Amino acid sequence: MWELLLPIFGFLIGTVASMTGIGGGIFIVPLLTLFYDFSMTHAVGTSLTAIIFTSIASTANYSRQKRIYYKIGLILAITTSPGALLGAYLTSIISPRLLGLIFGLFLLFVASRMMINFSFSRSKQPIAEKGTLYSFVSSEKELFGARTRILHGAALSFFGGLASGLLGIGGGVLVVPIMSLALAMPIHVAVATSMFTMVFTSISGVAQHLSLGNIRFEYVLPLALGTILGAQVGAYTSKRLSSKNLRRIFGIVLIVVSVQMILKYA
Repeated sequence: MWELLLPIFGFLIGTVASMTGIGGGIFIVPLLTLFYDFSMTHAVGTSLTAIIFTSIASTANYSRQKRIYYKIGLILAITTSPGALLGAYLTSIISPRLLGLIFGLFLLFVASRMMINFSFSRSKQPIAEKGTLYSFVSSEKELFGARTRILHGAALSFFGGLASGLLGIGGGVLVVPIMSLALAMPIHVAVATSMFTMVFTSISGVAQHLSLGNIRFEYVLPLALGTILGAQVGAYTSKRLSSKNLRRIFGIVLIVVSVQMILKYA
């Protein structure tokens, strides 16, 4: 009975995931554990596999909109991918309870920063979006002029990959704030680039989970069917939202996720 609803769940999750750049694992993992009686490790591996399809479908749409910083995405993938491998490996030897609590509290902190439009960066870059406290870069070329900022972003992105492999969440919940706050990328570009980076991050994590036998492919396929369709709707909806509203939606999603994780691991 519940299996027949997987494409519908996938569509709803794919829509929100593509719109906010988070991948969707924050919804897929609880869905599989609560409604389908998955173990945590199998839910994480199956979720991360479904995210591959979501991220590819979203990337295709965002590419047509010309909103992806490809070079930045590839640079961040260099650190998120090994982080995902390590995170997936850790699921076989440690309990993620402590990490889940720390991660949940960290998300609350990031969400509050996103909601009040405060940038970690003190750079005096030209303001690309009026009416905010952010000072955004206006192009990928301009961002490459701040190499220290890119190095900081790449270092922080490792933890996005670690969380992806360990918790099956795609990593966007950390990568999008890193791109927006540490790299000063406009939120629309950060969301699109995050989905591009997530393709590599998810594949790395899935490779490890596959070797551990954590993937239930009979659930991946119907979920992926729904997420692919939902990703198109989410990408289309995202471009019609203002930066302020998109950032607000992302902040709300982060708060919901953080509370969910704190309650789960407390």
